[in-house]
Amino acid sequence: MKNDLIIREPELYFDSIHNELNNFLRDTFFAHTMANPLNVKKVSTWRPAIEVSQSDKCYKVKVQLPGVKKDDIEIELDNDFLTLTAEIQEEKEEKSEEEKNLRYHTSEFRYGKYKRTISFDQPVDAENSKAEYKNGLLTIKIPKREEKHTDVKKLTIIEK
Repeated sequence: MKNDLIIREPELYFDSIHNELNNFLRDTFFAHTMANPLNVKKVSTWRPAIEVSQSDKCYKVKVQLPGVKKDDIEIELDNDFLTLTAEIQEEKEEKSEEEKNLRYHTSEFRYGKYKRTISFDQPVDAENSKAEYKNGLLTIKIPKREEKHTDVKKLTIIEK
């Protein structure tokens, strides 16, 4: 049922699949080639988990963004596409002399940029859309735009 919700745009998914494969390969094999792979800056774009539902009048998009501050989230609605970008920055704090020698054994936290683009199968009303963020869950309500149905008009052909 969820696959019937939107028209799938394959080109929107290839970059994401490529990034996820790179992340998997980096996390699996790169750790063995460097002494401390956690010192390497991860320049990845993550895809946050989403849930999209619709009623007769609106779409509801939920996005999981744990650890992201509200001010680090940007939402754009352009032509029936929603693009969400966010960023989690690694915490930088002053460390005592003892903590400077601290090395991580394991870290699965994801730092960096999040990006997701969603297309809708019906025109949306960007002006009346609303977003709410609570406990790492972003909820966006996007009303559907009323499509104006016009009567079929038959044109008369003029001969010159």
